[in-house]
Amino acid sequence: MKKAVILVGGKQYLVEEKETLRVDLLPAGTKELETDALLVIDGDKTTVGTPVVKGVKVSAKVVTPEVKGDKVRVIRYHSKKRVHTETGHRQKYSEIQIVSIK
Repeated sequence: MKKAVILVGGKQYLVEEKETLRVDLLPAGTKELETDALLVIDGDKTTVGTPVVKGVKVSAKVVTPEVKGDKVRVIRYHSKKRVHTETGHRQKYSEIQIVSIK
């Protein structure tokens, strides 16, 4: 089984074919994604790129363009000072599926 390390949105991911993963939100209208591989693992053989492995491309398709992550609640509180603020945040992601590592 081939595995590869790819760079998407400034973050590195270890992926294999037919795997689905969440990455940072991609620009609107993106249907397919093709990136270079930084490292390739093929059985016992490992190839490290400088900075990318030549001749290896990783193809992915966008399954869901926008997915919301879990809500994070941030609370600021000081006792006896009447300070109590509460804010929330939901990060947006894109869900992609790795089609092939060639």
